[in-house]
Amino acid sequence: MKWAGWMMAAGGLALVSGPVMAASLNGKERARVARAAPRDRDDVRYCLLQAKKGRDKGTVIGAAGGAGVGALAGGSLGESLLAGAAGAVAGRVIGKSEGTNSACDRVLARNP
Repeated sequence: MKWAGWMMAAGGLALVSGPVMAASLNGKERARVARAAPRDRDDVRYCLLQAKKGRDKGTVIGAAGGAGVGALAGGSLGESLLAGAAGAVAGRVIGKSEGTNSACDRVLARNP
């Protein structure tokens, strides 16, 4: 019965993660695109969106992984939620750097 609850929670997480993954630029990022050199604007926008998608994806994966490890380790619901929160933070940091490649790093460095 305990696993049924976790499976329902995982299904809910999958439904919630869809809107989280739909990335759009905030005002600060749109201003950065507008400041960029005209030839780089499309690349800056693309790279900012990729970085945001990587960060969001890392957050979801880290939260699910942390909660899963907490549950498998036999932790209580509170401990599993705490492990999920720690996993989300770690996943966000890791995903932030993994969302872009070296070409994006150069474009973004050229257009601060």
